[in-house]
Formats: sequence, structure tokens, C-alpha cells
Amino acid sequence: MTLRVERDKESGVAVVTLDREARHNAIDLATAAELSAVWREFRFAEEVRAVVLTGSGAAAFCTGIDRGVEVPQPASPYSADDPLIAIGPKAADLWKPVIAAVNGMACGGAFYLLGEAEFVIASTTATFFDPHTSYGMVSAYEAVYMAQRMPFGEAARMSLMGTAERLSARRAYEIGLVSELTAPEELLPAALRAAQTLAGFPTQAVQGTVRALWSAKQATLQQALAQAPALIALGNLPPERQAELFTNRSRTPRPRLR
Repeated sequence: MTLRVERDKESGVAVVTLDREARHNAIDLATAAELSAVWREFRFAEEVRAVVLTGSGAAAFCTGIDRGVEVPQPASPYSADDPLIAIGPKAADLWKPVIAAVNGMACGGAFYLLGEAEFVIASTTATFFDPHTSYGMVSAYEAVYMAQRMPFGEAARMSLMGTAERLSARRAYEIGLVSELTAPEELLPAALRAAQTLAGFPTQAVQGTVRALWSAKQATLQQALAQAPALIALGNLPPERQAELFTNRSRTPRPRLR
């Protein structure tokens, strides 16, 4: 198993932990399937009324898709298979509140998860960045999700600057991506406090409010995401060229933290 799921029936809170610390909690196909399955399961689990999502260890919350994953693609230029498209709670039609507790690096495909959480709490050691452009890939889904959560200029800068910059937890808090900053050792307790509060309220009211909040932006989000496959097909370098850039990443300058 690549996920660790803990449930507290008394409080109504479940903690979902990406459990691939040695791979910086990167998502392989097994993890993607487990995430989709656990969100679907939570729809029917009446004892789960709020969820905390985090990553194991201190180095990373999630670094996106595992570079070792191979996803066969159809020959048609009009379709593409994205293994991360269904890893978020909203993709599974789950409207129970999900709080993301970011404990280190959050980059690239991690934004599929952050993009579908209700709010983000972060350790002061957390950083956010999107490496796609540095490796000849279009940031499409990730950029769309972040443009929904950040001022446009900040989302554009992070999406375009690739590995040259990392957004500090402090800056993420200042621009509203993060709603609360904590010391590293206080991250999970802070997320649990918020989740326990939500789980203690009447569940129909909480879920209805979650649904109402998302209805305010869901039409725009779905329209934007619909453009992603074509943009990726047009803009991505061939896989072998991407791999070459990734292999040579050690030659790039140390990223600027802002």
C-alpha cells in the first residue's frame, strides 16, 4: 500500500497520508488508484465527516507523478490518458471537507490534490513550485488549478518559472494559497484541530457549504481543464528530450526562494 489511512470514529476525522517517503511521496499508478478508491469509499463512510491529507516525512508533501511511471498513450492526437486526473476528492464526487497539510515540497502534480482541497495549512518549511517548463512540458492542469487558488500573476509566475524559483510558505500565506502557517511539529495538530471542528458541525450543512463554494468556480474550472489535453499535445517536447533535460537537472542553478 502506498497510502496510509487512519480513521478516528469518535472525532469523525480521517487522515490520509501519502506514504512513499523514499520517493518524496511521488504518485505512481498504484498510489493514483488508491487515492481514487479512498475518496470513493469516503462517500459512503458515515463515520468520516472531514479529512486531512498530508505526506509522510518532512521533505515533501508530494512531488507529482513518479518519473518512473510509463503511461501508454493512444495514437490519436485528440485524446490523452492522464493518470492523475482522478486523484482528487472532487473528481470522485466527494463533498466532505478536505484539508491539505503541506509538510515540505509541493510541486507539479501535487497541485491536482491541493487544487481540490478546501484549504491548505502549511509548515513554515514548505515550498511550492512547478517544474514543467524546465523540462519541456506544458503546465496545463496544474496551472489551471493554481490559477483558481492564487492571484493570476502569482500563478503565472510559478507556472512559468519552472525550477528556477520556489514559492516559500510565507509568500504562499501572503498571497492566500495557504490559510495558516505552523511550525513543522505543529502542522498535523493544526490540521486536525480544523478538521475536528468541521466534523463536529452538522454534516449536511458542512457538505452543502462545500458544494456551494465549489459551484462558484466549477463551470470555469471544467471549461479550462477541457483545454488541457490539446495544449499538452501541442507544447510538450518528445519524451526522450524531456528525459534528457531531467537527467541534466543537476547542472541548473540552485532555485531562488521567494
